[in-house]
Amino acid sequence: MENLIFTITNVYDKFKFMNSTKNIFFLLLLFFSVSFVVSCNRNITIEENQKKLNDNQQELQLILETQNLNEKQRYSIINQMANNLLATQDYQGVILFLTDWVENNPDDMYNSYWLLMTAYAYLSIGAEPVAEYYFDRILNQCQDLLVKGNSVHFMCLQNLIQISKTPSHRIKYFNELINRFSSNVNITELYLRLALEYENDSQWDQALKTYSLFLQQPDATTIQIPGEPDAYKNARHLVDFNNSSKDWTFESLPALESAVKRAIRNYDWKTLDKYKAKVNFFTMSWKQDENDANSQEDTPMASWARGKRIRYSETLDEASNPNEAYLRTWGWNTYVPIFYFYFRKIDFPVDPDIHGNWEWAGIYLGNKL
Repeated sequence: MENLIFTITNVYDKFKFMNSTKNIFFLLLLFFSVSFVVSCNRNITIEENQKKLNDNQQELQLILETQNLNEKQRYSIINQMANNLLATQDYQGVILFLTDWVENNPDDMYNSYWLLMTAYAYLSIGAEPVAEYYFDRILNQCQDLLVKGNSVHFMCLQNLIQISKTPSHRIKYFNELINRFSSNVNITELYLRLALEYENDSQWDQALKTYSLFLQQPDATTIQIPGEPDAYKNARHLVDFNNSSKDWTFESLPALESAVKRAIRNYDWKTLDKYKAKVNFFTMSWKQDENDANSQEDTPMASWARGKRIRYSETLDEASNPNEAYLRTWGWNTYVPIFYFYFRKIDFPVDPDIHGNWEWAGIYLGNKL
């Protein structure tokens, strides 16, 4: 190639005094000529490399078939042949070679690794369901194996929880990670993820047990996973609600609204206190966080109503919706005389008799923002 460039430079020097039109034509012709030669050389290089690869594969195959190899020597040969194919991104070649080897050599102690490479090859071509099949097959049919200090079964489980879409399958994989590889994972995060999978699969008893295990971990409040920004709060509410009497709930929003208004009209503050949710009832400003410790203080309603005439709106606030409602009240004996009572529809499929009921969940102080 260097000789070609030198020759072209010399030729150009001889023609550089030609008129501009001829000069441009000559340069174009020269450019396409060089491009053609480079392309030919590149094709020759690719063909040469492919021939070298084929020759190398044939030599390795011959050694594999004719030599009396021990397990480690055989592993080295097969691994080299598979990696040769991977180097050229011949994923179909890898799949055919390794699956054929496993089928014909069922007693090979390294079959879990060959099937792991097969699964990764399927991932590389976007065939995730087939990759999932092979990862799962390794767990069920092959003994575990350490590759450079890493468990093949652990690597399979890591991939399976990423690509599996079936809750029951994901539940199995999370449980296996927790039971077999607890020292290699964040156990707190896995308890949370497992609880969410139980919930998605409507296994509510198991979900509650696993949420309880999650809440018992010292770092539970710090765990963040995508799509679940309030994971700790939701888990705490679900477990505490399950362990409560739930005797403050109402079958409908009109029944709750009517009872609260009647208690206010009658200055019956003790009864009004009974209507408060006994789990996570809050009193806070609109900007405050519900999880703030100060928002959880339970002040008797009588202390806020002493000597005052309390009034309420005839209708619920316009911001109310099928799952939440707000009742504006005013006249309270505080620095902020306006309270918005917050009513919430209960989401608790564990108990069909309670699920869909309504509760008075908290108080917002001041006018809406």
